[in-house]
Amino acid sequence: MKFSLLDRYIAATMLKATAVTVVVLVALMVFFGVIDELDNVGRGNFGLGDAFLVVILSTPRYVFEVFPVAAMLGSLIGLGAMGSHGELVAMRSAGFSLRQITLAVMKTGMLMMLFVFLFGELVAPVSEQWGEQHRIEELEMKTTLKTRHGFWARDGSAFVNIREILPSAQLREIYVYEFDDARRLTLATRAERAEHRGDHWVMFGIRQSRISEDGVSERQLARARWDSLLDPGLLRAVLIHPTMLPLNELHRYIRLMRDNGQSAIDYEVAFWSKLATPPATLVMLFLSVPFVLAHSRFVSIGQRIFLGIVFGMAFYMLNRGMSYVALVYGLNPLVSALIPAAAFLAIGVFMIRRVR
Repeated sequence: MKFSLLDRYIAATMLKATAVTVVVLVALMVFFGVIDELDNVGRGNFGLGDAFLVVILSTPRYVFEVFPVAAMLGSLIGLGAMGSHGELVAMRSAGFSLRQITLAVMKTGMLMMLFVFLFGELVAPVSEQWGEQHRIEELEMKTTLKTRHGFWARDGSAFVNIREILPSAQLREIYVYEFDDARRLTLATRAERAEHRGDHWVMFGIRQSRISEDGVSERQLARARWDSLLDPGLLRAVLIHPTMLPLNELHRYIRLMRDNGQSAIDYEVAFWSKLATPPATLVMLFLSVPFVLAHSRFVSIGQRIFLGIVFGMAFYMLNRGMSYVALVYGLNPLVSALIPAAAFLAIGVFMIRRVR
């Protein structure tokens, strides 16, 4: 993908305007996020500093969520400024066609699409998980740890390692290590899975090794009650919102839930919505081109910003609305994810045909 001199100029203008727009929108979301977190201040060990930390760690999620709208606003502002200064007219007079201008915007959009995809896959899930884990630890006053070997937590005099946590308080491959007052290991338990029922847990497929001065004795149980202090709410520290899970994790959860006979619609909607976000960024950028070129010299920057906000809100509400329709009425998640982008793409194609 080659960039000509004019392509680079348009790209630089759009990227600068988009960056400023992202900062402004994310700052607003951080402000409202702090207000929401203030409700937790005073509960457990959760203080004002914790509220700010949790919200700051949620910032990458905010960036991912607002990026399509921010890209459109940035494009409207950047291209609009070029139009107001007569630069777009000069480009077209010099032989830079409408197709070339649109292509330059789309090239920049491809860079933005790659950025938002990598950001949503590599940065946002990790940051969101850290924030959620810190919130739960301070509220519940319990220490937890998430590693590549699973979730670790202290449960009285025992330490619990859970390799797989599923929605609806279901655990897979659990290891419990119990110690005596002298910190000597006395009982090691492994269970294939566990479910939370009422005020207790039930383990299935249990193998136990009891360690004493006489040696090690083993036994196997099909199922047994597990009176653990481990609160299912604490497990939310590692079960972040489906929209912020990486695609490979979403696919794995969908497969596991289907294998266990559970509905995976939440995760299917999140999976396809996440795949649709980068293309939606391109669509919003494409939509900005006819708006700017139709009235490049006669529309103020305030009007462009207002127009961008209106269309951005409409896209955001339609996108969220289709997600709810898929969840409530069982609409195909792929269709629900594509409808908003397809609708705005149709609007953009209709409007660009009217540009002379």
